[in-house]
Amino acid sequence: MRTLPDEQIRQIMLEEPERVEKIFKALETIKPKQYICYRASGPIVVDGRLDEPSWKKAPWTDSFGHLEDLKKIPHFATRAKMLWDDQYFYVGADLEDPDVWGTLTKRDSQICGSDTDFEVFVDPDGDAMNYMELEINALNCVWDLLLDYPHHRRGNPRDDWNWEGMKTAVHVDGTLNAPWIVDKGWTVEIAFDWESMAPQCIGVSCPPKHGDQWRVNMSRLHRDRERTLCLDWTWTCQGIGSMHVPEMYGYVQFSEKIVGTGTDEFVEK
Repeated sequence: MRTLPDEQIRQIMLEEPERVEKIFKALETIKPKQYICYRASGPIVVDGRLDEPSWKKAPWTDSFGHLEDLKKIPHFATRAKMLWDDQYFYVGADLEDPDVWGTLTKRDSQICGSDTDFEVFVDPDGDAMNYMELEINALNCVWDLLLDYPHHRRGNPRDDWNWEGMKTAVHVDGTLNAPWIVDKGWTVEIAFDWESMAPQCIGVSCPPKHGDQWRVNMSRLHRDRERTLCLDWTWTCQGIGSMHVPEMYGYVQFSEKIVGTGTDEFVEK
């Protein structure tokens, strides 16, 4: 496992003491969320609708909260579900939004700097290195990248990396890019292929085994059309204004149980 040299760590602490202090405080005071991810009961058609029996039986996460402050309540509701099978790790999300819009259509556009989006971060081995990020907007445009280290540890994001076998879809409950019509929101469906993730699964099984726990977080970045407002709501609170602190990601525990046939208890480790 690669680690940063002690001298580089000391330099970071000297240059960004407030950030480092916030991270340590978050680690001490915020407990990451937990989720049991069950096996899908049958094929999943990635069409953005979350209407298969497996999705209907899968538990929702808690409603998303503020990125940094546990006391702040988001303007609109966001929640997610997760499933898995031998080929994919599935994430489905429901985003309440009265005005569903998007502008970017080219893959690997930097969506978070422009549009409202939904984001997923996956660190299979939980070492806060070589973790993967996906951003998707309401036009089903995706930006996927690999980060060797978080930004505050001088990471180098790799835009050239892709989930090669990934499938994504979006369904809009309303009218896309029509601000004069009040929408209900949009749903996102993502199938992350295990094969693309395997090189980042150092010391852990891929696909995972029963009881394995991966670090995962999800974010909903909400913007108005004029881009004067930018709000970040997350599944599990980061305690700092950045999604790039993998130590704060939630715990997803994989179960061999078929969704809807029983429940497992989360095992604290």
